Amino acid sequence: MKRNSFNVLFFIKKAKLLKNGEASVCMRITVNSARVETNIRKSIDPASWNQAKECARGKSRKACDLNAYIENAKIKLHQIFNELEEQQQPVTARLLQEKFFRQDKEPEEVRTFINTIQEHNDQCRALVGKDYALITVRRYESCKRYLAELIKQKYGKEDLPLTEVNDELVRAFEFYLKTESPASRTLLSVT
Repeated sequence: MKRNSFNVLFFIKKAKLLKNGEASVCMRITVNSARVETNIRKSIDPASWNQAKECARGKSRKACDLNAYIENAKIKLHQIFNELEEQQQPVTARLLQEKFFRQDKEPEEVRTFINTIQEHNDQCRALVGKDYALITVRRYESCKRYLAELIKQKYGKEDLPLTEVNDELVRAFEFYLKTESPASRTLLSVT
């Protein structure tokens, strides 16, 4: 497998100074000549910036904080890059940027496909006799059960994140219903 080239650079935007006279500090991530730039939401007096060393000059608290942020960012980006390479996943500048900034946030709860369907079914069950007939809810439950079987068979997982649900899964589910699950033909005849 071809090794990816990777570089991270910090610089300031001297052309667009902020109202306080400071320049925004930006980060440029380059992978295989493709690059992405991000404002890191930090600023510094342009006279206090050393572009050759990509850091702030001086020992002021602001300079030390900025330099520590830059050093930590470089370390994190190299770790993310190495992890992706070890897992033999495709590496892009945009992906590194997204993973880097996602680490600073609290991890979000990942919504999954089967759990979302179960939430829907629970809501429908609560409306039996008002908006839904019991047979409809039972068909929804059967649909969820068949989807869970397909996901386990095709992907070897109990559930999939919603972000992985795509047209391939829909086509695979239709094929599964038509070929491997004869009891589910009633689902197709109802739709």
